Amino acid sequence: MAKGIFTNKVEASGIIALDLIDFKSSLDIIEFDIKNLLFMEMIVKEKEFRAFITETDFTVYKGKAVAITCSVDTIIPPWVFMILADKFSENAAYFDFNSADTVAFDLWKNNLTSADLSSFKDIKVVVRARPDIPHALYMIAAQKLKHYAKTIMYGEIGMPKVIWKR
Repeated sequence: MAKGIFTNKVEASGIIALDLIDFKSSLDIIEFDIKNLLFMEMIVKEKEFRAFITETDFTVYKGKAVAITCSVDTIIPPWVFMILADKFSENAAYFDFNSADTVAFDLWKNNLTSADLSSFKDIKVVVRARPDIPHALYMIAAQKLKHYAKTIMYGEIGMPKVIWKR
């Protein structure tokens, strides 16, 4: 080897990194609490509920994700959810009866599940280690990459942990 020439072993390894943070949704998530539609925070009065729905401008949810919740312990009739679904489906990019954290995770999971990872065909792939990534996403990544990758690793390109090899 000639003096003064360095070889980048990481680059020469042919390992490509997959960062799961890249699949995190950028949608704004707004929480919609059904509690505000209840009479005395206990029951749904159909007439008042329908009036509220008619008077509400649902376009403020355009292009956003909506986490529909109920912060009080009460029984909500299923038709309420159906009416809300009708209104949100016209405006929101995504909605679900779940907490904002769960909606964020579901969006992230959907993005990863629907991603085309065929560009990793016959390649050594390292899924980057990050403390803030839900464990379920690592499982989905491993399952999807197994169909394409030559090798699946975890960690960083310089010091990966081999998970699976073809």
